[in-house]
Amino acid sequence: MKYSTLMLFCCLMGIAQAKAQEKFFTKQGTISFDATGGLEKIQATNHAGICVLDTKTGALQLAVLLKGFEFEKALMQEHFNENYVESEKYPRAEFKGVIVNNSNIPYTKNGAYDVQVKGTFSLHGVSKEVTSIGKLVVQDGRIQATSAFDVLFSDYHISIPGVVKDKIADHATVHIDCSLQSLKM
Repeated sequence: MKYSTLMLFCCLMGIAQAKAQEKFFTKQGTISFDATGGLEKIQATNHAGICVLDTKTGALQLAVLLKGFEFEKALMQEHFNENYVESEKYPRAEFKGVIVNNSNIPYTKNGAYDVQVKGTFSLHGVSKEVTSIGKLVVQDGRIQATSAFDVLFSDYHISIPGVVKDKIADHATVHIDCSLQSLKM
């Protein structure tokens, strides 16, 4: 009887451990963007992106607080939050989607794998379907996820005033870099 109980306990712990290996997480993902349109550099970085990846289903979620983006110049940061993304009203940007070719990724094998991601990107109160390519690097139980894509400001109802139109691009190139670890259950 004790042996059966011990075996059942070990099996349940093994299942729980296997489930934990299916979900990977970070709350320190790096999200940066470049919207340089003229001579002045317009770039910002946020090191507090939250990302969750379910390797079983390919479900991927990413969220970032817009106030966390840091610019070289404080005035740019102020204008970004108050005039462009209105971070008091729309505090975060989010992506919810899936890795389309998830069944082709051997998550237990070290290596670099190209991925295609499809889902909904939400910014400034607008949600749009997007697709992007990226790379997953699996190394000793960790996953490094990277991607880059363009966000056209007009698609998300972000207006650029005429007085600075020559300094700011009509889009931002967004870079994602997240080091994911197994989510402990």
